[in-house]
Amino acid sequence: MTIVDHTETYGRHILAKIARDLDVSLCVDLGCGNGDDLITVKKYNTNSRLIGVDFGDLNKESLIERGIEPIFINIENQRLPFEDETVDLIIANQIFEHTKEIYWINHEIFRTLKVGGYLYLGVPNILSFHNRILGLFGIHPTCSKMISAHVRVFSKNDTFLFYREISNRFTVVESFHGSQFYPFPKKLAHFLATLFPSLAFSIFFLIRKTEKYNGEFIEWLSNAPLETNFYTGHHV
Repeated sequence: MTIVDHTETYGRHILAKIARDLDVSLCVDLGCGNGDDLITVKKYNTNSRLIGVDFGDLNKESLIERGIEPIFINIENQRLPFEDETVDLIIANQIFEHTKEIYWINHEIFRTLKVGGYLYLGVPNILSFHNRILGLFGIHPTCSKMISAHVRVFSKNDTFLFYREISNRFTVVESFHGSQFYPFPKKLAHFLATLFPSLAFSIFFLIRKTEKYNGEFIEWLSNAPLETNFYTGHHV
């Protein structure tokens, strides 16, 4: 739709507000694309080291030109190449919906985050205003079509439940935000997403690691086995 500003989907104005208040020496962006989120953090943390993680090297040259160190791995079955508790901020913006192995990815995130470090998580909202309206007419949600690259869906309450069930001991969700509000133009979308974040197209969670991580995301799969073969790293 021509009236929609699609940059609102990525919520970088939210990341900018958060980055102002953080002291970030090392920032890692999972699914970094061209590095815009990392550059947003850099504006407020000028001495921070920026690392962009992605599966392919399509943006390698442009990332290097922007002062970002590129790393190319498959985050669904490979370890993040960082020592335990060494990263201040991990960004996962519009990437979780592309992945199956959410337990392994969270395992690696909280293994490498410092105590006091943050995960900035942004995902499409299957219960956004426009998806709810579409559902009334029997139309499939736009963020989870079979013909798309998305394999998971998210909503506010379900995401809170996920982290509460598995990581309540060592994390706290410090803030929740929304951005983009179909089918409205930027100014109105910005206002509505701020007023009704749980109805926004994209939803964002700032999750702080409060205690040392002891492998709970992998242990949870053993204690509550699911009828899917999730990757746990044990056969590496």
